[in-house]
Amino acid sequence: MRTVFHDKRITGLLSVLPAASVAFEDEVGNYSFPPKQTLRLQKVMDFKRHSIVKETTAASDLAAAGLDRIFEAGWLRREEIGALVVGCSYPDHFIPPVSSILHGKFALPESVFCVDISQGCGGFLMALAESLLLLDHLEEGKKAVAIATDVLSRRVSKRDRNSYPLAGDAAGIAVVENRPGAGDIPAVIYNNGGLGQALTIPAGGSRMPGTPETAKLEDQDGDGNFRALDNLTMQGADVFNFMQTKVPPLIEETLAHAGLAKDDIDWYLFHQPNRFMLRKLAEKLNIPYEKMPMNVVEEFGNSSGACIPVCATYNLAEELRAPEEKTCCLSAFGSGLMWGAMVMKLGGLDFCEMLVSDC
Repeated sequence: MRTVFHDKRITGLLSVLPAASVAFEDEVGNYSFPPKQTLRLQKVMDFKRHSIVKETTAASDLAAAGLDRIFEAGWLRREEIGALVVGCSYPDHFIPPVSSILHGKFALPESVFCVDISQGCGGFLMALAESLLLLDHLEEGKKAVAIATDVLSRRVSKRDRNSYPLAGDAAGIAVVENRPGAGDIPAVIYNNGGLGQALTIPAGGSRMPGTPETAKLEDQDGDGNFRALDNLTMQGADVFNFMQTKVPPLIEETLAHAGLAKDDIDWYLFHQPNRFMLRKLAEKLNIPYEKMPMNVVEEFGNSSGACIPVCATYNLAEELRAPEEKTCCLSAFGSGLMWGAMVMKLGGLDFCEMLVSDC
């Protein structure tokens, strides 16, 4: 998809992190590798800690904590909401969807359009795109709420050294509204389902229902990392190659679509796989490191679809609340596999905050 959204903008951003933060060193004993070898990996990948939810916390709980904060602060009224769009890869249930759970929890008007998008890494970008589309069809004055929320730490094996140190849980929420004169938001989004097996949870759905057998931990690839078919499986080399080959042309195309040069962008707010991969991406695009925040994984873990709002609220909250607008390139890439980007002005936000919740 290649399009332009006209006269729309984000007016508020919130991210929600669980209170529990676990240091990398405290989990070295989980893995079937000598501690020294594992700690060398830490130095290469800049792992420090990751934020993970309680065993009883579901995806809707993080999102609900964020909406609670937004409503209590008066940043948004329930009756202003016209659409609620949720991107999530590990929902509370197959039925009902997370958006309906949130709708019921907050007793939102029956006229609110609710929809879930089954998406991991691209959860926020896809929810944002859907919200921007819906704004043209809402009643005058109504706003859309785009949410990405996931608790993937609960689907990653704690004995998988390739994936578990990266696992982070979070939610990101954006309030989106029509704003005459706000300008254009160029967007380019691609998908290649043929590459989808690079990031997958094999069991638990209708193709392979979860059983005691699918829950058994095994060294499936002979690499010393133990995981079950119920766990997230990532083909790291394939994901890295995908990012290096698909994302740079995407960013070039999106900027050309926007009529901008790389230097015209103040901030590149990207999905956060890890610092190593982002550095390689910045080098390939010839973008200065300082324009591409890449410190989310080392502090909170890879929070899947919520990475972009986590990155923005952690690094730029004060700047994005200030009146001066910044030209930002938002990009997400991963599960599906999907890759997409948007260019938009961000600034003068009604709120831009990171919330730590006891989830």
